Amino acid sequence: MTQRQQLKFTKLGIIIVAWLCIGFVITCYDYFVLTSGLSAGYSPSFTFGNHLAFNLLAALLGALMGGGFLVFYVNEKYRDKPYGFTVIAVLISFFTVIAIITVVLAFIGALVQTGKSYSDHETKKAFYGLLSNRLHVKNIVVWSVVVVLTQVMLQFNTKFGEGNMWNLVRGKYQTPREEQRIFMFVDLNSSTTIAEKLGDEKYHQLLKEFFADITNPILDNKGEIYQYVGDEVVIAWKYDDGIRYNRCIECFFAMKSAITQLSNKYLAKYELVPGFKAGIHCGRVVAGEVGIIKRDITFSGDVLNTTSRIQGKCKEFSAEIIASGELLNALQLAGKYTTRFLGSIKLRGKEKDVELSTLIPVSS
Repeated sequence: MTQRQQLKFTKLGIIIVAWLCIGFVITCYDYFVLTSGLSAGYSPSFTFGNHLAFNLLAALLGALMGGGFLVFYVNEKYRDKPYGFTVIAVLISFFTVIAIITVVLAFIGALVQTGKSYSDHETKKAFYGLLSNRLHVKNIVVWSVVVVLTQVMLQFNTKFGEGNMWNLVRGKYQTPREEQRIFMFVDLNSSTTIAEKLGDEKYHQLLKEFFADITNPILDNKGEIYQYVGDEVVIAWKYDDGIRYNRCIECFFAMKSAITQLSNKYLAKYELVPGFKAGIHCGRVVAGEVGIIKRDITFSGDVLNTTSRIQGKCKEFSAEIIASGELLNALQLAGKYTTRFLGSIKLRGKEKDVELSTLIPVSS
């Protein structure tokens, strides 16, 4: 199972737990309303247990069907669409799902209520009676709000980056903290020439597609998209995640493979296939929240400047990827990649020389 699939199943699990909790809260709310002094009371056939079972079963079925649809289809197929578009698509799918769930639960309820087969007239009458219950109108209103809020939260999670929204909510970086991180700066080749050839709007569309097409390889290798800066994307890893299985290096070549596989699309639309280069380095950074409006989690430290300088050397050495010796010493590259030492290079703003090497997959 890829990292991306694990993230999806984690999201689905959270939705299931959250919706079950909401189902329990709805049951308690209904019970307290029906037993309050302002209510005429509940019918003799009403029991808290049956109502709880109904709401929990509805929540479970809804989470499995609706939540699964949100996570595995809507937010995958339409992730580059406007947020409003996905909310409308979700509402349409919700009414379809709720109709199916209502019919299924009414069918089960009729069988339980009468204790007879569905062919029996009494069971059919109970079935249609359950379908016409105004309780369903209340459930549709409540759960439509829940579904929309769920989709909005999923969009927020994507907007902030996987896991970052939760970090902001719980204030993990409210107080700055030092972390060991790996950074990769990825820059589009010949961006100025391409922009002049395509024009501003078409060039922006190219960037949008390029960034979208390299997203899956980044997620599959446990990378985090830290920020987009013009035609550059900065990718970050927690140190252990990036080192394990050489993910930080695998990511670059996975991105390269993804773009190569889509070369026909780019040639047809833009008459070119975007190439890119990358610099990669590791070190200590300070992570913390900044800002009041558009609050964000940022990293600061010399490692970011150094990584940018390393990436800037790619053109000078005609290399697709350049990594620091400090990072390469921590990786297990034997049998997978060969390295070509470029030398101990003086980088602008650095007092000490930095050992740099380029990498080539063994299969190449």
